[in-house]
Amino acid sequence: MKRILILDGGLGTCLEQKYNIRFDSSTPLWSSDLLVSNPSTLLECQRDFAAVPVDVLLTATYQVSVQGFAGTRTCEFPNGIPSLDIPKFLETAVQVAEDATREHNGAVALSFGPYGACMTPSQEYGGRYDEAHDSQEALCDWHRERLGLFSRVQRLASRVGYIAMETIPRADEIASMRKALDGVPELASVPFWMCCLYPGDNECLPSGESPETALRTMLDPRLAKSTPWGVGINCTKVWKLTSLLKRYESALEMLVREGTLREWPALVLYPDGTNGEVYNTVTQAWEVPDDAARVTRVPWEEQLAEAVRGTETRGKWKQIVVGGCCMTSSEDISRLRRTLLTA
Repeated sequence: MKRILILDGGLGTCLEQKYNIRFDSSTPLWSSDLLVSNPSTLLECQRDFAAVPVDVLLTATYQVSVQGFAGTRTCEFPNGIPSLDIPKFLETAVQVAEDATREHNGAVALSFGPYGACMTPSQEYGGRYDEAHDSQEALCDWHRERLGLFSRVQRLASRVGYIAMETIPRADEIASMRKALDGVPELASVPFWMCCLYPGDNECLPSGESPETALRTMLDPRLAKSTPWGVGINCTKVWKLTSLLKRYESALEMLVREGTLREWPALVLYPDGTNGEVYNTVTQAWEVPDDAARVTRVPWEEQLAEAVRGTETRGKWKQIVVGGCCMTSSEDISRLRRTLLTA
């Protein structure tokens, strides 16, 4: 078994920057819009990452939702795409990822973002949801509906190696996603991971909850039958990782000591690839604050490799999956692979 697995990078930002794809309010599926509008360009972009090579490639399904498809209008579907037609586009997502990885034997991970990723503007960084989706029960219903769409994709459990539940901003949504997965037996056999983000300087989720609360909600077997194979951090500044990982390690040691957890899970790390830029949800662009523009930083891949080596030395992780999130190109992932695996 490989100790370290390499994950891909930021699909949406690579589509924008390298392939000149534009996303706005008219494309409510964001990068998943290419499942409808341009699967060939999606395949080309995913092949860039697969050729690094990566061990795991995420599907273009992060922002999939019934509402997103309903707001997607085409010549064939001038009034939006109804739920009964959605599974054929999800089949495209899995098929494109399979085609991209076939030559390099990579595994496919089914990507699921939080409810906030499907809002306009998005709320992954804020976790402020509308009243209809502002409770654990409502979020569970929403995630169960979305997962149910994937249960209609043929032989899905044998075609994907992992399920990625990503960029989760709230502890109640962590619990709701686990419970929703309990209700989809077609996916029960697939290992899944759960990753949160820490956008502020206080090392908390966007909701204000602590990393310790997030991990307990991910791993407590009393909250749901589905327990993640891996836990981690994504869409977070790379220089924050070492401090956050030390808190993760301490929290896991506590869970083991008290008997809540038998053994450590895998670790999944894919910070954003920015060098000071911050995403503005209003302008929908990455912007560099005045104070960040003057800062010279160690290369992204070196910072990430240092964080990985540190936690590998201190922790008892089953395995480590490492890649990049927003603004991380295939070239960045290639440099990361060389830094981590040839040093």
